[in-house]
Amino acid sequence: MKRESLQQVLEQVRSGQLAVGEALERLRHLPYEDLGFAKVDHHRALRKGFPEVVLGLGKSPSQVAAIAAALAEKSDKVLITRVGPEVFAKVKARLPDAVFYEEARAIAVNRAPRTCPTAGVVIVSGGTADIPVAEEAALTAELMGCQVERLYDVGVAGLHRLLVHVDRLQRATAVVVVAGMEGALPSVVGGLVSAPVIAVPTSVGYGASFQGMAPLLAMLNTCAPGVAVVNIDNGFGGGYLAAVIARLAGEGKGRKRQGRRIQDKASRRSELD
Repeated sequence: MKRESLQQVLEQVRSGQLAVGEALERLRHLPYEDLGFAKVDHHRALRKGFPEVVLGLGKSPSQVAAIAAALAEKSDKVLITRVGPEVFAKVKARLPDAVFYEEARAIAVNRAPRTCPTAGVVIVSGGTADIPVAEEAALTAELMGCQVERLYDVGVAGLHRLLVHVDRLQRATAVVVVAGMEGALPSVVGGLVSAPVIAVPTSVGYGASFQGMAPLLAMLNTCAPGVAVVNIDNGFGGGYLAAVIARLAGEGKGRKRQGRRIQDKASRRSELD
């Protein structure tokens, strides 16, 4: 449940438009709803600014569909990661407006009113093979209200492909860099931009890559300041963190603009006096 929805219920009770019993019925699944096999956290959006996200791995298609349906009753956004067509068929039967993003291996429902997106998130991938993880990051950030730019297949083996986009990178509020193999790309990007860089190692690579351990360790040992690292193949975590950074940066700019307006009004009043 969103903060605005909860506030509306309380205001209706206070004004007498809504009976206490009816309000209780609306709020009875707060803070969570027990489905037996899952406890759905309806308070997540109140605490974090975004609803609970469903990890599809390890759950049956029916379980994923039931959790998604429960979330959709209380939230205008639902995100399910690491799923395929079989799970999507079950979810679609319960939620007709669900959309399957094949490249991101994710399902999303977005019933929120269209608003001006928060600008500033750039998603970078080292190679084409890293795109599924990069798309998971991009979809997550977009669903969280961010405008996302994608720069794919710009790895260090052909650095000129990245350098032509330096201006776009330097305008970013947050950059997510997804790379496998030796994992050098986040360090390169981190040396070019002032924004926070979220490094996402992938399991793409040959034997000594150790399913992503080599790029993970390389990214953790970066000499470029301002680089944070999430887990192997965790595009969701990278996109989520980038969206939080962009949102807070946007709120800060809004407060600055409001402060300037107050100062301007005060200056005009003093001039009139």
